[in-house]
Amino acid sequence: MKSNAIGKSISRVEVTNISAHGVWMLLREHEYFLSFDHFPQFKNAKVSDILNVRLEHDEYLFWPSLNVDLELESIKNPEWYPLRYT
Repeated sequence: MKSNAIGKSISRVEVTNISAHGVWMLLREHEYFLSFDHFPQFKNAKVSDILNVRLEHDEYLFWPSLNVDLELESIKNPEWYPLRYT
């Protein structure tokens, strides 16, 4: 017997901490750190805008109020993506 996927994915992303150095996020039982050095678009953002994040297509994080979308791979390995938004 085969189970069918029904409905939308319930995978959630949660911002767990915002510090002077960056943003900590929890996604699929993994914790990720978005350093302001690698992701400067978050440095001067309002807390409410940083908290307003959603997972799109299981591979992209989207902050609608900041108009920022990031591929999950760029968060896991920021050194592979040398171009930065300033």
